Amino acid sequence: MSQLRSLAGALRSSSQWMRGQVGSGRRVFDPRRNCSSGAAEPSLAACSSSYVVEMYYAWLEDHKNVHESWDAYFRNAQASSSEETGEKHLSALLQGRAMSQTPAMNSSLKNENLLKLNSLSGSYGLEESDLDKSFQLPLTTFIGGNESTLPLREIIHRLETSYCGHTGVEFMFINNMEQCQWIRQKFETPGIMMFSDREKRTLLARLVRSTRFEDFLARKWSSEKRFGLEGCEVLIPALKMIIDKSSEAGIESVIMGMPHRGRLNVLANVVRKDLDQIFCQFDPKLEAADEGSGDVKYHLGMYHERINRETDKNITLSLMANPSHLEAVDPVVQGKTKAEQFYGGDTEGRRVMSILMHGDAAFAGQGVVYETFHLSELPSYTTHGTIHVVVNNQIGFTTDPRMARSSPYPTDVARVVNAPIFHVNADDPEAVMYVCKVAAEWRNTFNKDVVIDLVCYRRFGHNEMDEPMFTQPLMYKQIRKQEHVLKKYADKLISEGVVTLQEFEVCVSLYGNLITVSLCKHLFHSCCFPDFFKLDGEPKSMSCPSTGLNEEVLRHIGEVASSVPLKDFAIHSGLSRILRGRADMVAKRTVDWALAEYVAFGSLLKDGIHVRLSGQDVERGTFSHRHHVLHDQEVDKRFCIPMNHLWPNQALYTVCNSSLSEYGVLGFELGFAMASPNALVCWEAQFGDFQNTAQCIIDQFISAGQAKWVRHNGIVLLLPHGMEGMGPEHSSARPERFLQMSKDDPDRYPEFTGDFEVQQLYDCNWIVVNCSTPANYFHVLRRQILLPFRKPLIIFTPKSLLRLPEARSSFDEMITGTKFLRIIPDGGPASNHPEKVKRVIFCTGKVYYELAKERKQLKLEEDVAIVRLEQISPFPFDLIKAEVEKYSNAELIWCQEEHKNMGYYDYIRPRFLTVRSKNPIWYVGRDPAAAPATGNKFTHLAELKRFLDTAFNLEAFKGRSY
Repeated sequence: MSQLRSLAGALRSSSQWMRGQVGSGRRVFDPRRNCSSGAAEPSLAACSSSYVVEMYYAWLEDHKNVHESWDAYFRNAQASSSEETGEKHLSALLQGRAMSQTPAMNSSLKNENLLKLNSLSGSYGLEESDLDKSFQLPLTTFIGGNESTLPLREIIHRLETSYCGHTGVEFMFINNMEQCQWIRQKFETPGIMMFSDREKRTLLARLVRSTRFEDFLARKWSSEKRFGLEGCEVLIPALKMIIDKSSEAGIESVIMGMPHRGRLNVLANVVRKDLDQIFCQFDPKLEAADEGSGDVKYHLGMYHERINRETDKNITLSLMANPSHLEAVDPVVQGKTKAEQFYGGDTEGRRVMSILMHGDAAFAGQGVVYETFHLSELPSYTTHGTIHVVVNNQIGFTTDPRMARSSPYPTDVARVVNAPIFHVNADDPEAVMYVCKVAAEWRNTFNKDVVIDLVCYRRFGHNEMDEPMFTQPLMYKQIRKQEHVLKKYADKLISEGVVTLQEFEVCVSLYGNLITVSLCKHLFHSCCFPDFFKLDGEPKSMSCPSTGLNEEVLRHIGEVASSVPLKDFAIHSGLSRILRGRADMVAKRTVDWALAEYVAFGSLLKDGIHVRLSGQDVERGTFSHRHHVLHDQEVDKRFCIPMNHLWPNQALYTVCNSSLSEYGVLGFELGFAMASPNALVCWEAQFGDFQNTAQCIIDQFISAGQAKWVRHNGIVLLLPHGMEGMGPEHSSARPERFLQMSKDDPDRYPEFTGDFEVQQLYDCNWIVVNCSTPANYFHVLRRQILLPFRKPLIIFTPKSLLRLPEARSSFDEMITGTKFLRIIPDGGPASNHPEKVKRVIFCTGKVYYELAKERKQLKLEEDVAIVRLEQISPFPFDLIKAEVEKYSNAELIWCQEEHKNMGYYDYIRPRFLTVRSKNPIWYVGRDPAAAPATGNKFTHLAELKRFLDTAFNLEAFKGRSY
């Protein structure tokens, strides 16, 4: 039990442990070893008590054994209490060191030291009779209320009441005195945890709804998985208390994320989804009311606006849909919260907030929790405080805590951001309500994260079909004896006279009748972006306007991109050269990759479209090509974003270097993109290779999100890709993985009706492109916003092409009337006489320039045509068909720089056969391999030469069978 409970025994025990023999060797003690180095004279509060004792005896042996500050202290203390000797004198030294050294405070006792009395035993020189002696209370405690002195016995009792009951508070690691004192006041003030009869009745009614909901599902669908809340029914009133207090403080929108356990209950009793809509999900005959494949009922989310009954204010509640990948939804929730704050002008998080619910095992075990915490106070990612609620089952599936984590508590990860942690017994509903009230007030006061640890249990197994007795027999024997929290609390209130038995039974009966009559009346339809789509969720049109721009706009943006809008702003000399180079390109009506991106972003800002670019080092660009943030070379922290100086009434451009995280940051940006269709949200990987640490977000949310949850999302992934001899971790964005998850059918030849290009984009799950020109990159970024719907866009971006002179585009390819080219046909001599062409090489991306250079050197421009596939998925069947028919006598080659088992070949091959089954398409490229690229420059160049030779050897496949 508590160290405080053993105080009485400690007072009786002797101090013999302090009377050790001092060694004869000279010892020098460094006062900074266990103390804050910033203090001139370390305090007992900052040092371990055993260390102080060691120093005292070392000082008795030789005053030079200790630092001069401690020598002075011990001398002064000895002089002021020369009549005391031995243990009693040491007790005075220890006590005085921790408190004011004035004579008036000699009877003071600091409560921090009380907590250590068990280990210090008799060091205070106190006896059992001192339990009834009054001590002056320090100014740092609130246990006295209006009293300044209390008997030691009462001090112990009040501290036990505050910290040793059904709540445990972790906050002493917080390095902010104001915040620590705020928490102390909330838990130490006498009588502060009292509730009125009305509040108790409200709590009871909410417990009834939470418990009876689970009871009904258990009876009605006993063989169905539902991941019920039994054992932590108090979660529902806990969330409602947080929402009530937050609404009272001015919060208008709450965005929540949670795992599957208890989700149906939260949907029903917190978000207030109609019960019939929940119950119909259990119907085995249910057919999807929306497009897509759907998801299991305990993954679904909902958005609902209602009146908060406690505050009589409007509040919007949003529970995010999530996969079974625990904690993956955390950064997504944070991103959506940040977006709503941004669009609503809520710069301090006073109107929009987030609540995240967690399981104990996942909170301790999943690294994305740590990543998300580290976003919490970054300027471009902070949501100004999140309330975390951990449903602590004290077990993870079948794994005991001792096998699941190395830390004492599952919540210890929160300490890294100085978030207070409130542990509370979930079988004490009033203690839970108080902790939730304090957590909401903390978030409103300090705009920082806070964690509530609901220490509960799981009445059944991992799900209702699971048998927990296999692995935790003793634990579940005890759980089966555990009385339900509703009965415990109802009995308590009845005994207190707050409610009568009849009133309680009526409350239970009313909710029972409500859920019994809720039949499956209709299916639930959901539409995201209601103002963007029609009421039925369909696009308002099925066409896309030209993505080209007026030349005046192109020139204006180019001129801003080539200048520094602020006066007396000293930029780096190297950057001056870059800006002069941009100005030169604008004068010549050309753009490189960086300038094309600049123009695309700037033109969208002109139209009121917010543009957000996030990722590692994106402000400058990994390859030092972007420079969207200029830094004054003379004034610290002075910077300029020229993109925000284009037009007076433009939308805001946000560009932000992220933390060194892919999983957490991509999830955050995905959530940000969910909030509005009128924003271009881009996440750029430092190298495309690193996107695989965010694979969970890509697989579960970006690829399948619309199919599972009917949620459109237009996020853009910029993934630097290309084989350039940089080694296996700086070469490949793994295009094969994105293409494998593309849902278009390789064996079905589509019908080319209406606007086939737009219809094909609407039917796909995401768009995958590999642009070979800056102009096409410009167009695809603009098309992403001008489309009448939203789809994720995956762009494999270049590295060496950023500065390749041949990889530039003319204004003529970007002016009004131009658009994104899904393929770029050969524009040379071969296209003039297609019947004479012997070979057509289809390729994508950077390898085109290497092929074109080799073809020119070999003087094969009339014999070999090169066609660039710019949009890989959805596959441009119509355009490929036209090219194949154009070169009807030619041999077809697919050339890629990636290895054969990677890249694009496995995706394009069956689709080419669907277009033209009689003719094979031969592969040219690197051989199959385990690693994406070699780490040896010589090997890289040898591989390149080998496949370029094959690509232009017109006899290479002669006589070979396909």
